[in-house]
Amino acid sequence: MNVNDLAASLRTWGAGLCPLEAGTELLIANGTFLHRGDFTSRFTKHGTSDGIAMAAIDWDAAATALATGGLPCSGGERRILQLSASLAAGIPVSLRETVTGLDDANVSRLLIAIRHASGKRPRNNGSR
Repeated sequence: MNVNDLAASLRTWGAGLCPLEAGTELLIANGTFLHRGDFTSRFTKHGTSDGIAMAAIDWDAAATALATGGLPCSGGERRILQLSASLAAGIPVSLRETVTGLDDANVSRLLIAIRHASGKRPRNNGSR
């Protein structure tokens, strides 16, 4: 499954659950993890439901691997994965520790994700 198909399948999986959509979209928008074979092979599952391709992220396993050193990441990647897992699956995260050091692009993505999780989905035309 290529990156675009995986992203579409992950979006289908989370459809209708704002926090899950938001966390998944934050991870996708970051642009790193779906390109990493060590992430996709271990923490995503693929299948179909009524002929529709779906994929899911095992947030608990990814967060555990990250915390125990089993998923090497840069500081920014670590923060985005922690924040995504927290939004999508309720995995606890210290905002004090995770938002400090995010670059401007990831801060913008996070703010969009927080609004999305609260039910204020981004509009398709790019305005918020």
